[in-house]
Amino acid sequence: MIADTRKRHVVSYENMSKEVAAAFAEKYPGGFNDYLQDLVKYTKPDGTPFYAVTIDIPEGIYLVKIKVKTDDAEDIERWLEGEEAAENEQVAGQSADAEPEGTPLPDDNIAQYGSDDDPADAD
Repeated sequence: MIADTRKRHVVSYENMSKEVAAAFAEKYPGGFNDYLQDLVKYTKPDGTPFYAVTIDIPEGIYLVKIKVKTDDAEDIERWLEGEEAAENEQVAGQSADAEPEGTPLPDDNIAQYGSDDDPADAD
């Protein structure tokens, strides 16, 4: 078996060269949804993780880092306890379900609509 002597590089999605970006677009023409199944989690020596996909071009093999937002345990706990909805109410000043009092519905003037005995419907 012949060893692959191409150089290996790690580059962020935002900083890809034109050649790597073209290879990325060719491999994943549909964009984000196409590469989800190929995302691999890597761990840096300091223990922090990053996610990347592999792109091969004649000059080298690239790990293209993709920013992935993972759920934070505290965010999930707050969501489960309903704190997020309470925070949103405080910011908005009222519950999202509550309708302002005294505001008429937009369709309260039913005179603008035709009646069932409209001659155009008789056909």
